Amino acid sequence: MTRLVRFAWIVIGWNVLTILLGALVRATHSGAGCGRSWPTCQGELLPELSGATTIEFTHRIASGIALLLVAGLVAFVWRSVGRGHPARRAAAWGGVAIVGEALIGAAIVFYEWVADDSSIARVVAVPLHLVNTFLLLAALALTAWFLGGGGRLFARGGPFRWILVGAIALAAIAGTGAVTALADTLFPSESLASGLAAAVTATEHFLTRLRVIHPALAVLTVSAAALATRLLRGPVLARVRTLLILSVAQMGLGVVTVALASPLWVRLLHLATADLIWISYVWLAAQTLSSNADNDSAVSTGARQAKPVHK
Repeated sequence: MTRLVRFAWIVIGWNVLTILLGALVRATHSGAGCGRSWPTCQGELLPELSGATTIEFTHRIASGIALLLVAGLVAFVWRSVGRGHPARRAAAWGGVAIVGEALIGAAIVFYEWVADDSSIARVVAVPLHLVNTFLLLAALALTAWFLGGGGRLFARGGPFRWILVGAIALAAIAGTGAVTALADTLFPSESLASGLAAAVTATEHFLTRLRVIHPALAVLTVSAAALATRLLRGPVLARVRTLLILSVAQMGLGVVTVALASPLWVRLLHLATADLIWISYVWLAAQTLSSNADNDSAVSTGARQAKPVHK
């Protein structure tokens, strides 16, 4: 593994840590810890640290370092590989996504969609933020893939379409999961029974009724993926099975989260596992669609005709 590939994985790891710190900010109602100021905190570069301000400021520092790391990765990649190398495009998309992260974060602060705010605007902003985060992790993972010698990606009929469907499904699960986490933060349930009762009570806040969408979508997606394995063969089957095992474990964490009334440590572990599943899925997609992959190990007869994704 070259130093540049190692650096790419360090950037990925740091961004995952930053994501978890962001979840900590939301779960502890610390989003208003720096007030309505960005990128400064309380209007200062180094505010007096205590309580919510400490948590929010720590997240901002981590986010700033993440921005610098991604910018450095983009610069190093463009200097280290030749024109037309796919790692250049992947790294550039990572740069775009990290800027998107900063802009969405700034909007959340400026419009005060933080702390105890339960507006529709926040309900839209939170999943949008997480989906953009997934785009960032995908771009960084593909950068590491290409730098490590992975081949260019090709759209191969059926496999490419199903991979795209799977990516959309995972993004939808992540987005609804972010809404569920927000509901658990703003309207915590004392028990599983009270949470289920709130989900079907018309007088409760609409966020509590949205909780059921996330687990339902997750079960449906994992079940469909398990059935789809009958269409697979070769090395890709083993990869998908590994990902399914990880997904089932994630569903188990979801059950534990609900059963224990959403303790913070389980929620953070649940989010970290979601990031791991997403990165693993992107890696599996790259292995399946790579020009280095054996055509017979893809899926079905539609894999024989390919057209390049990267030009």
